[in-house]
Amino acid sequence: MDGIGDRFQMETKYHRETLKGGALDWDKKPPLYKNYPQAAKIDLPDFDEIETLPLREALAKRKSVRHFSGEGISLVELSFLLWATDGIQRIERGYEFRTAPSAGALYPIETYLVIDRVESLARGLYHYSVRNHKVEQLRLGQFGHDLTMAALHQKMCLEAPVTFVWTAVFERSKWKYGERAYRYIYLDAGHIGQNLALAATSIGLGTCQIGALFDDEVNQIIGVDGIEESVVYMSVVGRPA
Repeated sequence: MDGIGDRFQMETKYHRETLKGGALDWDKKPPLYKNYPQAAKIDLPDFDEIETLPLREALAKRKSVRHFSGEGISLVELSFLLWATDGIQRIERGYEFRTAPSAGALYPIETYLVIDRVESLARGLYHYSVRNHKVEQLRLGQFGHDLTMAALHQKMCLEAPVTFVWTAVFERSKWKYGERAYRYIYLDAGHIGQNLALAATSIGLGTCQIGALFDDEVNQIIGVDGIEESVVYMSVVGRPA
């Protein structure tokens, strides 16, 4: 076994005889939240009145949906999906815990949105401000075609009212876990993707998670460097056709 994936699996294993402890340098801990100070901020509405299926029924109905109707989704639905996917659900001992688990509560995953048909939002690229439960407007325009090309020509990115694009800010996890952090980052992204799938199903929407993509092309669309922060996962969301 000499492929890079094989080496990664072997070299990031924990071994009892070599695992070392040590104090963390708290002065170098990266911030847990990313924000765009110059971006317009859009408040997300309350979603307490939204009706959802019971968990068991949502689990039974969840499936990958690749074809969508021409109808968009509401801002209330988007608000619920963002919170359910990776929003803050409680504060304990001064820590803000989210709806999806994260190794060490370090939350390396950031959420970007390519919006095409969402009530009250212009077409464009947005970022989810987790701490404030708002979306930040980064660029206006239609990015569905570019995203489709970057996702190995998967046309569902063009049909969907919204595509979630998840990136990782690697140093948030590497600060504590070193190279082992990459394992946890990919697990974190998986937790978030499943949260979205179940939350969407529970309100009558469909999703399809996407791992097949040209990383650098997606990074260029959303404006990240691909080194300190890079796309790791995506998902389309919409009303099933």
